Amino acid sequence: MITLRQLRYFRALVRHRHFGKAAAECAVTQPALSQQIREMELALGAQLVERRPSGIALTDAGHEVARRGEAILEEVGALMDAVRRRSSLLAGRLRLGIIPSIAPYLLPTVLPVIHRDHPDLNLEIREALTGVIVEDLLAGRLDALVLALPVSEAGIVTEPLFEDRFLLAARRTPALDRLRAADPAILSREKLLLLEEGHCMRDQALAFCRSANAGIRNELGATSLSTIMQMVANGYGVTLLPEIAVKSEVHDDPRIAVVPFEAPEPKRIIGLAWRSASRNADDFRALARLIADVAEDERAPLP
Repeated sequence: MITLRQLRYFRALVRHRHFGKAAAECAVTQPALSQQIREMELALGAQLVERRPSGIALTDAGHEVARRGEAILEEVGALMDAVRRRSSLLAGRLRLGIIPSIAPYLLPTVLPVIHRDHPDLNLEIREALTGVIVEDLLAGRLDALVLALPVSEAGIVTEPLFEDRFLLAARRTPALDRLRAADPAILSREKLLLLEEGHCMRDQALAFCRSANAGIRNELGATSLSTIMQMVANGYGVTLLPEIAVKSEVHDDPRIAVVPFEAPEPKRIIGLAWRSASRNADDFRALARLIADVAEDERAPLP
């Protein structure tokens, strides 16, 4: 009879394709892990891996055991979490995906509250682009997501958390200091700095430009908002800055002016998403309430 420990060891071996790395992940010696894999092969009556100098390769039986073993471990984890949650919400393991244009601005305020109010919650965070975390959610590798709505894929439930306005960020000038609201036409006269392809925030900014009939001049891409704001501060262009990022990215920098746009202001809706088939909807709704409350408390006036 194979054991859950052997399945966990085998999962690590499949992930790393290397006995030493798998043993390090499982916090055991390499001989101990190798012995458990051999016992697993004996119990199943089949060779699961081909041992090579550079690592391992899975046999056909190994691929089948990897697939079915992952499903078994997921079900065992779900069983344990379900029992823990009988006594309280937000307890046990929760794998949360979050996009890069939200994570560094929301997590520093949300995580301490979660740790204080829900010490039994084992929260695992993955920061990645929208397409990646949505794929991981549908595949069962993540439990819930924090991202910009809407989500078009079927089988996903979403709950809005808060509105996040887009603001004009530009190098400070006397004219901008006197400006109460920016005309979107300013985007036609300046270099527009945006996140690179794949970021949903880039698509939202471009959609606003099109809806406002604002032309785009020399639009450039960067990998992070921090990089963009350094370029803005040094006069290389302007950008649409999410309101949630103002406190962190502007830092009272006297070189940068942040101005709201004229109505209707561009904005995105930040929400929580999970699989409609999930049995943990009550936990996700409790997490949504927590995030929404923290975001409201942290909302700061513009510099």
